[in-house]
Amino acid sequence: MASIKNIFNSRAASDGDFFLAIKKILGFKPKDITIYLEAFTHRSMNTTNDKGHSQNYERLEFLGDAMLSAVIASHLFKKVPGGNEGYLTKMRSKVVSREHLNELGRDLNLIRLVRTTIPTEQFGGNIHGNVFEALVGAIYLDRGYKYCEKFIYKRVIKPYVDIEKLEGKIISYKSLFIEWCQKNKKKFKFSVYEDTGKDALKHFAVKLSLEDETVGKGRATSKKKAEERAAKRAFYKLQPAIERDLD
Repeated sequence: MASIKNIFNSRAASDGDFFLAIKKILGFKPKDITIYLEAFTHRSMNTTNDKGHSQNYERLEFLGDAMLSAVIASHLFKKVPGGNEGYLTKMRSKVVSREHLNELGRDLNLIRLVRTTIPTEQFGGNIHGNVFEALVGAIYLDRGYKYCEKFIYKRVIKPYVDIEKLEGKIISYKSLFIEWCQKNKKKFKFSVYEDTGKDALKHFAVKLSLEDETVGKGRATSKKKAEERAAKRAFYKLQPAIERDLD
């Protein structure tokens, strides 16, 4: 098994390109570049430290997730003094949603720096958000809370956290649709139907029925995603009624 130290000493990492790329993303100079190297190392590299513990971005992803939540929560707490716990929790969820984190990771093109034995085009969309979280975790370990907060403010809060827009942002159309149905005692059902597509990758086709009438269909590489797409189409079809009842 390789170690992070050995990877960093390889020609690919020691030419300074990785250090300069990280410095540009951060906006400040990293102290311990090996922490960032770990944040961009996929488990397929099979790297370990001197004690035999795995070294890849997954543990840093866990830490970064916690730091993002803390900094965003602090910002919302100060920014919306009249917001109750439920409101603040919902707003924070919108900022740190998987969809939004993936968008942040893609905007920074973080995947270009990931060290992996698997072709990056084979990864799912969540790799972008996972690495972004790992990067935040690395900043916290390398430079502490203040630098971590500074980075999150620059890359997340300032360009993306608009309170008014967030209030109108829908995280899950499926959850919203189910909430509306339950409130109005309407019967609904998500069901998989035969998919005649000829894609090499397996797709799921889902239709959403409301009181035995099909109100939306969705097709995706997972049943969960297909249901979300079907619910989104149903939402736009029934938008006036849903927004009126849930207002």
